[in-house]
Amino acid sequence: MIQDIAPYQFDNRYTPEPPQPASYLLWYDSGRILLQQTGDTITFPRFSDLPAQAQPQCIYLFSIGEDRFYWLNQKTQPVTEPFTMQSIYALRTLQPRHYAYAGLVGFHLHNWYNRHRFCGRCGTALQPDTKERMLHCPNCGVMLYPQICPAVIIGVTHGDKILLSKYNGRNYKDYALLAGFAEIGETIEETVKREVWEEVGLHVKNIRYYKSQPWPHSSSLLFGFFAQLDGDDETIQLEEEELSMAVWMHRDDLPMEADHVSLTNEMILYFKENPPAFETMPHQNIL
Repeated sequence: MIQDIAPYQFDNRYTPEPPQPASYLLWYDSGRILLQQTGDTITFPRFSDLPAQAQPQCIYLFSIGEDRFYWLNQKTQPVTEPFTMQSIYALRTLQPRHYAYAGLVGFHLHNWYNRHRFCGRCGTALQPDTKERMLHCPNCGVMLYPQICPAVIIGVTHGDKILLSKYNGRNYKDYALLAGFAEIGETIEETVKREVWEEVGLHVKNIRYYKSQPWPHSSSLLFGFFAQLDGDDETIQLEEEELSMAVWMHRDDLPMEADHVSLTNEMILYFKENPPAFETMPHQNIL
């Protein structure tokens, strides 16, 4: 999946030391990121690429291996050629993977910093903490931490069939599994049951945890579950505001190929390629 960047190690400990000339800067604007692209290979600007007189405001983000990454907090593009603005979604297919992942996680933090410039209680400008990843209000003491939204990906199965869907009104047009965000006051397993019922009008049982994935596009932490249809009635009652279609598909007919990006893709392929293993996979959090 997109976070699998071995042998490189992602380290999000907050160590806000000043950037060095070789440190990378990440700059975003309207869902785009500044980078240099040659074929499908990318790199990001370093602080040594900035004009000599530039003294940018920046915040330390994280490190990957020996490389340190900083968020550049300014409205104007800091450098030009050979760097250009590309859609953040392009990072899903670009190389090397650890740079692509850096750009995505940086986008998550960019959105958080950009949306929390002032205190929601008193309106005072928020300030970054010097010891941890936190924004605090110097006037009333409010403390804010990065927003992570828990969500579920659900592989609903019935024998040799799995339920696939397509989103309504989104740019992503391929098959997907059912998905949704957790609501206040419910467990993540209860989220699975509610989302399946709301989106396709079905009940599920034997909810089994599979794997999780950070998904910076939506500031989410995705929890992947398989669940079996409760009963034999496969009739779908489609929630048309969320989905354009939903269909039961036999594992032999699944069109998916590995993209090494998403939890959804991996779960569908797991169901397709491991019929004996799927039926006997370790059960966790069975509900």
